[in-house]
Amino acid sequence: MTPAKVGIVGCGTISGIYFESGKTFDILDIVGCADLFFDRAEAKAKEYGCRAYRSAEDLLADPEIEIVVNLTIPNAHASVALAAIAAGKSVYNEKPLAISREDGKRMLEAAAAKGVRVGCAPDTFMGGGIQTCVKLIKDGLIGEPIASTAFMTCHGHESWHPDPEFYYKAGGGPMFDMGPYYLTALVAMMGPARRVTGSARVTFPERTITSAPKHGTKIAVDVPTHVAGIIDFANGAIGTIITSFDVWAAELPRIEIYGTHGSLSVPEPNGFAGNIKLRKADGNDWVDVDFTHGYSDNSRGIGVADMAYGLRSGRNHRASGELAYHVLDIMHAFHDASDTSRHVMLESSCAQPDPLPVGLRHGLLDE
Repeated sequence: MTPAKVGIVGCGTISGIYFESGKTFDILDIVGCADLFFDRAEAKAKEYGCRAYRSAEDLLADPEIEIVVNLTIPNAHASVALAAIAAGKSVYNEKPLAISREDGKRMLEAAAAKGVRVGCAPDTFMGGGIQTCVKLIKDGLIGEPIASTAFMTCHGHESWHPDPEFYYKAGGGPMFDMGPYYLTALVAMMGPARRVTGSARVTFPERTITSAPKHGTKIAVDVPTHVAGIIDFANGAIGTIITSFDVWAAELPRIEIYGTHGSLSVPEPNGFAGNIKLRKADGNDWVDVDFTHGYSDNSRGIGVADMAYGLRSGRNHRASGELAYHVLDIMHAFHDASDTSRHVMLESSCAQPDPLPVGLRHGLLDE
């Protein structure tokens, strides 16, 4: 297949692995990049042998580019994506898809009108760990899924991140920061949700940065930092999730899926590998499970490659805008439920992403 020409907007730390994906997947040809700070774009362009554009507008004006990878901060996701769509480009956003539901809807509607695609991180659910779990569930190893639990607990990012303020502003917090990994993995394994409820709080209204270079700076916390949610999946299963920036230590599992015939321990969804354990109803112990799928190393960018294959063949891509919007809707619904003391019926849904085939050669997603 003819490679899709890709431009990257936003040359921060996360961009490196996306540039590397151009080496992994022949379907991708990363031709250029842009950043608010031109010297950062120049540095990445020199490192990876592509063009540095003076601005995002210059990159979007290049008719050669088919896919824009949008790695800007969350409150710029919608504006950059909508500009890319207006320019006739397909766009792949870093997570979350947008801060507001309204911006997410605008993005999908604009893309449909233009005949282009929207994709969105995380794509970690396409890695060997989660894909193996998807196969185990579909093969009936735990029977019919009846429940799940998911936990992401830490004490925030101000002790190590060089610029952590945005984690405590709109579009941040533990649910919007880490929830996309957990919820996307759950939808990949369990299918879409239909109803949620939740409780949320701000435990520490002010945080003090203890990392360099902003050591001592005070942060006013504008978003909930401990969110507990209940998910009613469309298949009838019930999920429980906690995301928190308020917990000093915990010994919780990352994700577990419980079925009528057994239980499945799922690896960390913010990565591509990890340990998988299975315990059947007639077993006495947890058993380690070998991966059935590849891409167990850091393969961020696999979702962009999958979208490029979809552009060439016409098939659906897995890390889709519809999936990302459904996750965005769920995250908002947890907060809404807490604010209004009620269940929230979700207006959105999505198709459960197609599993990756077993036995793919590294660097290929379609054979």
